[in-house]
Amino acid sequence: MREIKNLILKDIILEWRQKYAFNGMVLYVVSTVFMCYISFKLKTNSIEAITWNTLFWIIILFSAVNSITKSFIQEKAGRQLYYYQLAKPSSIILAKIIYNFLLMIFLGFLGFFIYSVFMGNKAENLWLYLLSLVLGALGFSASLTLVAGIASKSDNTAGLMAVLSFPILLPILSMLIKLSKNAMDGLAFSSSYDEIMVISGIDLIVIALSYMLFPFLWKS
Repeated sequence: MREIKNLILKDIILEWRQKYAFNGMVLYVVSTVFMCYISFKLKTNSIEAITWNTLFWIIILFSAVNSITKSFIQEKAGRQLYYYQLAKPSSIILAKIIYNFLLMIFLGFLGFFIYSVFMGNKAENLWLYLLSLVLGALGFSASLTLVAGIASKSDNTAGLMAVLSFPILLPILSMLIKLSKNAMDGLAFSSSYDEIMVISGIDLIVIALSYMLFPFLWKS
């Protein structure tokens, strides 16, 4: 736990020093929401609930890809060798997942607030919708962190990220849209129990696979 905490603090300090990267993520979320507002809300003054929900998850998905891709790319070879001598690979991958989860929680809630201001809030059950956002942030951070570690070993990082992340993110995104649709319809938590359990199970499976498989990747 001490290794994980120190590695998370290290990532936070590095992100704070490179404020342009963090500001770029926030600017991406704000500008994308504003483009949706101009394209849909401003012209027609109305937007269907299913379109509202789909657009929001598209924004969150691409925000996750843009923010988590750099998890291992920004680490130089010398720094990775230094980490290899100091910390366990399991601590490194768990610290990356936790840090990216916290980052996605911030971007997700910020995006939802700005999106609600510009596009209106169509979620009848707000707490269930926010729960889907938390589960989605955990699933995106866990899966994309592992994929970023694999892609960092190749020359075509962006292309490999797209190929490897799509089959992992597709079931998560599909269940998240179903869960958030239930929240928009105002259904109770008990009615969405199956979706919550499936998404939580996928998140735990991805985290467990990352914990078991990353040490083999780290040795290379």
